[in-house]
Amino acid sequence: MKERLLTCIVCPRGCALTVTLDENGIPTAVTGNACKRGVTYAEKECTHPERTVTSTVRTVEGAVVAVKTSSTVPKEKVFDVMKEINAARAKMPVRIGDVIIENVADTGVSVVATADLL
Repeated sequence: MKERLLTCIVCPRGCALTVTLDENGIPTAVTGNACKRGVTYAEKECTHPERTVTSTVRTVEGAVVAVKTSSTVPKEKVFDVMKEINAARAKMPVRIGDVIIENVADTGVSVVATADLL
């Protein structure tokens, strides 16, 4: 058995988690969590980690607008997501929630604006 130490990022509490993994890397126990969400986070982080990506996109007009993925993407796809975000150009005006990139890096997730740029 192997142990993995994590800090839960589900809430501001930041519980120090200890995850016990079997020989195949599958979580068998989680300790240190203050709530059930910590267990879910630890299990997912050990088997299939995901991240929300935040960044900026330049507009055709030269301004910059803040963006984020509409939901989490697989951690191994983050660099592919950033490559598409860096290449993207939005057209003003941009409103919060506008889709800047659909199905970014073939994840099924959109990149959306998080600020108005009029």
